[in-house]
Amino acid sequence: MRILILFLIIATTTTKLICQNLTGQQLLDKAISYHDPNSNWETFSGNFKVTMTTPNQSPRVSDITINLPAEFFSVTATRDTIVQTYSVGKDDCFLFYNEKQLSKEQAKERNMTCERANMYKNYYTYLYGLPMKLKDNGTNIDQKVKRQTFKGKDYLVLKATYDDEVGSDIWYFYFNPKTYAMEVYQFYKTDDNGKVKPDSGEYILLTEEETVNGIKMPKVRAWYYNKDDKYLGTDTLGN
Repeated sequence: MRILILFLIIATTTTKLICQNLTGQQLLDKAISYHDPNSNWETFSGNFKVTMTTPNQSPRVSDITINLPAEFFSVTATRDTIVQTYSVGKDDCFLFYNEKQLSKEQAKERNMTCERANMYKNYYTYLYGLPMKLKDNGTNIDQKVKRQTFKGKDYLVLKATYDDEVGSDIWYFYFNPKTYAMEVYQFYKTDDNGKVKPDSGEYILLTEEETVNGIKMPKVRAWYYNKDDKYLGTDTLGN
């Protein structure tokens, strides 16, 4: 029993020392080394499927292609009998509804736009490119790493803010203190003065992993409101 207590004390002390010694940038580098050990993200070109399940709705299956060197993105989302495709190239955009390419007028009738296509591109590239995307220009990493308990587990927490032209949300990323795997992330909205709105935003619990082109991506992402822990839905990665 004494040995067990001594071991727990040593383990806790070691984790605290790691937290005290690591800067935000060092923590990010360790997390990237875990998720992208061969530095594949910068030249990522791959395809994967994401199934979104939400309360009281049919599942939506999204077939996603990201080709960073070619600056190409495409998502084909299927729910029930409706299939919508948004494709964005370096200088062009194509919209399809039930496999039929739409003119600008037809797309407007379906509430499909190139602006939305670019929004999907940024959304999926950001979420499935984490934590590597935290190296992007316009991202500001807080150099102070916090040790925090969330949902009964201890984490090393990294705070990220963004330049005005990128975004106003404040994000927190929770990393396993032993492996540096990303296991939770959370964001809050801010007011006009840049202060956090405490009842805003969401947190996302990450479980399991899927390796896509050598990158360890979280397989299951469960979304909840910060304010009341209300469950919003789950995204599951898999081909």
